[in-house]
Amino acid sequence: MSSTKLDFKTSLKALYSPPADEFVLVDVPPLNYLMIDGAGDPNTATGYKLALEALFALSYTIKFAVKKSQGIDYAVMPPEGLWWAGDERAFTTERNKDEWSWTMMIMQPEFVTAEIVNAAIDEVRAKKNPARLADIRFETYHEGLSLQKLHLGSYDDETPTLIRLHREFIPQNGYIESGKHHEIYLNDPQRTAPAKLRTVLRQPVRRV
Repeated sequence: MSSTKLDFKTSLKALYSPPADEFVLVDVPPLNYLMIDGAGDPNTATGYKLALEALFALSYTIKFAVKKSQGIDYAVMPPEGLWWAGDERAFTTERNKDEWSWTMMIMQPEFVTAEIVNAAIDEVRAKKNPARLADIRFETYHEGLSLQKLHLGSYDDETPTLIRLHREFIPQNGYIESGKHHEIYLNDPQRTAPAKLRTVLRQPVRRV
């Protein structure tokens, strides 16, 4: 059994550690995720909290099952979110959170199979049975070409960066948007001061 604990934020550093002072272009490969959909203000929507509870319960159960069966230890990845709204301004500028739709997800290593996930679902259901467990799906998501940067600070302070990305940087550099806005939450907002939050902001694009 290996004594080394894998950290995919390190091995996938280009995807999880962008600079904070500029937008950079990355080519995101197909990755496997546990995913769950919802809508509404993440600060107040009960479904959002329940979604995260179910995702983490399943992710940790998978981690321990893999360690037991394969001798591989790894750090559970941070939560990620795809965000969109019928009117882009509701997300990028006006921050009308009640109008947001989202997919919350946690990346799974390539050695995690559907069979492992299904067995873990049965185990979680028997032990904890979180309210939204049945809503989770295991899916490959391929973003491809994307622009991203690290945001330091409160989530509500993202607006100037989002405006600059969508209204200036993307069109001025010959790109158009080709997918949903993506955020990766590198630290826990329940345990971290807003000024010290670290969030990867990512937007899939394609050349005009």
